[in-house]
Amino acid sequence: MGRQNSKSISNLKKYLPLWVGLALAFGVLIGSKLNFNDTTQKIFATNSKKDKLNRLIDYIDYEYVDNVNTDSIVDVTVNGILENLDPHSVYIPKSEYAHNADDMRGAFIGIGVSFYIYKDTIAVIRPITGGPAEKAGIRAGDRIIYADGKKLFGELIERDSITNYLKGANNSKVALQIYRPSEHKKIDLKLRRKQVPLISVDASYKLTDDLGYIKINRFSETTYNEFKSALDALKDQGITKLVLDLRNNPGGYISTAERVVDEFLENNKLVLITKNKSGEINKTYATRRGDFEHGKLYVLINENSASASEIVAGALQDNDKGTIIGRRSFGKGLVQREMSLGDGSAVRLTVARYYTPTGRSIQRPYDKGTDTYYKDYEKRYRNGELIHADSIKVADSLKYVTPKGKVVYGGGGIIPDVFVPKDTSMENETIQYVSRSGFMSYFIFEYLDKNRLFFEGMNFEDFRTQFDVDDKLAGEFLEYAKFDEAHIDLSNYKEELKRTIKANIAQQLYGPNEAEIILNEKDPMILKVLELEDEGHLDDN
Repeated sequence: MGRQNSKSISNLKKYLPLWVGLALAFGVLIGSKLNFNDTTQKIFATNSKKDKLNRLIDYIDYEYVDNVNTDSIVDVTVNGILENLDPHSVYIPKSEYAHNADDMRGAFIGIGVSFYIYKDTIAVIRPITGGPAEKAGIRAGDRIIYADGKKLFGELIERDSITNYLKGANNSKVALQIYRPSEHKKIDLKLRRKQVPLISVDASYKLTDDLGYIKINRFSETTYNEFKSALDALKDQGITKLVLDLRNNPGGYISTAERVVDEFLENNKLVLITKNKSGEINKTYATRRGDFEHGKLYVLINENSASASEIVAGALQDNDKGTIIGRRSFGKGLVQREMSLGDGSAVRLTVARYYTPTGRSIQRPYDKGTDTYYKDYEKRYRNGELIHADSIKVADSLKYVTPKGKVVYGGGGIIPDVFVPKDTSMENETIQYVSRSGFMSYFIFEYLDKNRLFFEGMNFEDFRTQFDVDDKLAGEFLEYAKFDEAHIDLSNYKEELKRTIKANIAQQLYGPNEAEIILNEKDPMILKVLELEDEGHLDDN
């Protein structure tokens, strides 16, 4: 035992200089990294700004007197940071990410129905054409009451949980039980979930023998293919002119917008300029593949046409292609990139500015805060620019000239070549609001639920030419909406109300294309296009 101790002491003396040397070296290394003027908190922080946020959340987690959901605090914090950047840098929480992704992808995996939660039950508005539900025989008006044995009706029903049962992995099976009120019976069905398209081309049809119409509601991954198919079909029907409707289109993918523009511009025409933080400039040019480079073109825009819609309108206007009709567009000239935050949430961060081919930025100012930015509509309303083109304020310093000498302006949206005023009366705005909000759709669903046999077997052409909304049905809607109680007088807009009701019926019976056909019969911008066409024919003669 004594020999072992002596040997250990001998080894310790032998290696002591080495251990001391290593300790001193490590101490010098650490010392070189420290700043003794800093507090201890900062010494061990990789980044003091990030560390401050992390410490605060930890303090709340472990020390705060009450239990707090710190996930919600993080969400609020992220939103607060982004709100101080610009109005279009946004946070997408995990709970909303899947829906946002499907919307931009232009498809989802599911059974393929549009539905309402009607009286605590899933009521099918219409099966999506070509989807699993339609192929399985599900009809408008059916109630889906069970999915894989899970009850889908009752007071505690939630839309999110319903979606989870109807959506699923591609080719996965789901057993449904439906109730068909028209036949007073239950039906058991087995379906395979498939990819179901979220249509971004709302309508495509002929306005006249040689004039086509296409309406795009957003620019998703599938939009170009939808648009190209619609354009090719219209060309096969003999059109040589086209109305491209971008009204109320909030935008989407820049690459999709560029591909749509490419169909109209000749090879090597400049489409878009982008510039990032470091000053790097990228330019996009049209290719040889355009199939409508020589066709006559009209583009419809309004105050809700934004982002990618403005890229399309601006590129065409700056290249002297087509006629832009309507009202000044929204005014968004910032480019976002989606970035994952690692927990299922994401941020769309502004990474560049874009400019039209003449070099103009159409981004409106946002230095007075997000609230003021999004209330610009009210300012335009008060200024009168929604009614009079002369009320649109422009700055000579933001004047640009197209290759053919047309003067265009930057600084806040695309100003149309031909102005069409908005009907800003309260009654008309009320009709439009009620129609868009879905309130009218609920009324129509209830109406159709009682009258499906009347419309059974009726094709759209018969519906369009033979079915009219009478005073009785219009009056029932006014009573349903309690307009009389609100002292809203729609007497001067009765025909517009009837047309809107008819379009909503067409939407649920036949789809969005047919609804647009009904609405466009008296649409002021469509009528302006037809007026310009008539003037063109007179000039030709």
